[in-house]
Formats: sequence, structure tokens, C-alpha cells
Amino acid sequence: MTSRRPVALAALTAVLSLTLLTLAVRFGWLGPDVDRGADFCEAAAGRIRQPVNTLSNLGFVVAGLAVAREAWRLPGIATAYACLVVLLGPASMAMHATESSLGGLLDLLSMYLVAGFAVAYAAMRVARRGRGFMAVVFAACVAGCLVVEAVGGEVPVVMHAGNLAFGALLLTALVLERRLLLRGQERLDRRWILAAAGSLLVAFAVWSTAKDGSSLCWPGSVYQGHGVWHLLCAVSAYCLFRFYASGPASALR
Repeated sequence: MTSRRPVALAALTAVLSLTLLTLAVRFGWLGPDVDRGADFCEAAAGRIRQPVNTLSNLGFVVAGLAVAREAWRLPGIATAYACLVVLLGPASMAMHATESSLGGLLDLLSMYLVAGFAVAYAAMRVARRGRGFMAVVFAACVAGCLVVEAVGGEVPVVMHAGNLAFGALLLTALVLERRLLLRGQERLDRRWILAAAGSLLVAFAVWSTAKDGSSLCWPGSVYQGHGVWHLLCAVSAYCLFRFYASGPASALR
């Protein structure tokens, strides 16, 4: 019999995180509006400061639930990944809905968690170590990103050091996965990793056009490039899982 636990846990994560976010927005738990994320084009209006950029994050919730639906074949680590992908949605919503400092921190933290997972899972397989090793690498990746974010500083193209740390983790994960493919120790469907990387590249290209001052920035429009970035990143997260699960003997078991 197949287990429904992954779907139940991912759904519970979605319900609890979205409920907490709703209450946080309603009662101002995330603090005052400090224009965090306000430079992502969309004009602020009403209690939910950036409606399109906020609601587009539901793509992560859908992607996480889709991962969980297929994770019954690959219990354990796959369930954790599904929950992390789900959390990307409400965490990013926290920033775009409130433009608060704490909301911005939650947004970045969720990004670090998923990217750290990708690096740690790849590193575990490259090193042929166990889940304890993966946990240590994961913690180190997230801690390192938080330190970089705390040091701060503006960075050309990607805006600030936190985004640079996130991108460095994703690039590291791709390099490690390529090494595994070249090694030939795993028979995974590389089309899925190419789809994940391709979605990210397109997403980054769109993200670059979704800032104040861009010729493709339309503050009052239903189209928001940053919202497209969210949706494409959700597609990438799902494709990455399909890559992990494409082998006959995945280490996600």
C-alpha cells in the first residue's frame, strides 16, 4: 500500500504556513512596511502591498504538493524537500505582502533552505556518505548564506549579497550533479535537470527585467515579471525533484 504521509505533511505545512501568514498580515506581526522588495516594480496598494507578486507564490505551494504526491515512492528526504518547496510560497509572500524587514528575511531564508538542500543532497551522493553528512552540509550552507546576508552589501546585477549567496548555492548544486552524471554512478534522466536549469535561466532573465526603471516594468499591470520569476522557479523546483526520482534506485529512499 502506498503511503499518504508525504501529501499529508506537505498539505499540513501549506495550511499552517498560509494561515500564519494571513494572521501576520492582518495583525501586523511582521513589523512595519520598510519598502523591502518595493523595487520589484509592482505598485504598492492596500493591505497586501504587492498583490500579483504575492499571489504568484502559490506556484511553490502547488509544486511542493505535486512533489509530495509522487514522494510516496521515495519517502524520507523527498518529503522534506516537498515541505521546503511549499514553504517557499508563504515565505516569499511575507515580503511581497508586507514589504517588511522580517518578511524579507523569511523570503531569503526559504531560498537558502531549498538551495542548501540541493547542495547537501548532491554532496552526500558525491561523497558517498549518509544522511548525517547531508545534514551537516545543509546546516553549513544555510548558516553561510545567513552570514553573507548579515555582512550585506550591494552587488551588481543580483542587487545584494544574499541573492549572490543563493545563486552560488544553486550553481554549486548543478556542478555537483554534473559530476555525478559524468561519473555514471547514477542512472538519472538528465532531461529533468536540464529542464530545471533551463527554467532557472529563463526565470533569472525575466527577474532582471522586473525592477523599477526597467522598460518592461509596468507597476499597475497584472503582468509582473517578478511574479513570472516565482512561477518559473516553482517549475524548476518540481523538475529538480523529477530528476532526483528518475533513477531506478534513488538515494531519496
